[in-house]
Amino acid sequence: MARRPTRSVPTVIVPGWQGSGPGHWQVWLGEQLDAGGREVIWPALPDVDHPDLDGWLGALRAALVPLPETGYDVVAHSLGAVLWLHHIATADAAPRPDRVALVAPPAPQTLAAIGELAGFTAVPLVIDTVRRSAEGTVLVGGDADPYLPDGIAATYGRPLKMATTVIEGAAHINVEDGHGEWPAVLDWCNRDNLAFF
Repeated sequence: MARRPTRSVPTVIVPGWQGSGPGHWQVWLGEQLDAGGREVIWPALPDVDHPDLDGWLGALRAALVPLPETGYDVVAHSLGAVLWLHHIATADAAPRPDRVALVAPPAPQTLAAIGELAGFTAVPLVIDTVRRSAEGTVLVGGDADPYLPDGIAATYGRPLKMATTVIEGAAHINVEDGHGEWPAVLDWCNRDNLAFF
């Protein structure tokens, strides 16, 4: 019988606009990790329907304070992934995660077009900052994501010189797109290597 994955570091799950409600893959992921004995941290993001960048940054940083200097993972979806990019551009490196998965970050022009999200528009895309901010970061997106009209590779992968995993038929990778349970992200959390697949 194959050996089960044994990764046991804490996992920070960063939701996006309007949070990760019932049936969302992030909620499912948190439940699966918790059932496996993993520590799961959810930043207490204020007013998820009307996000404020400063308020969200404060909540994210407060959630990171008790974590070890290294030895944790981050899984951020949609606006949460954009929040992570703002965080690493404006904060010192500690505590620094081992691995980060940025899933379906919306394009800056999409953020600008949605009034509640306009404060997040100036997404910092600095290659060295992303590389220094974690041992490794992966980008994951769906094809035909309405929040990424030019695609995740063109919008984030090429500017950051990062390999990007594009999942066919996944769109924005949310409940509406059939991602309530998402075994691939659980598999990523449970193994040590960075590659998503």
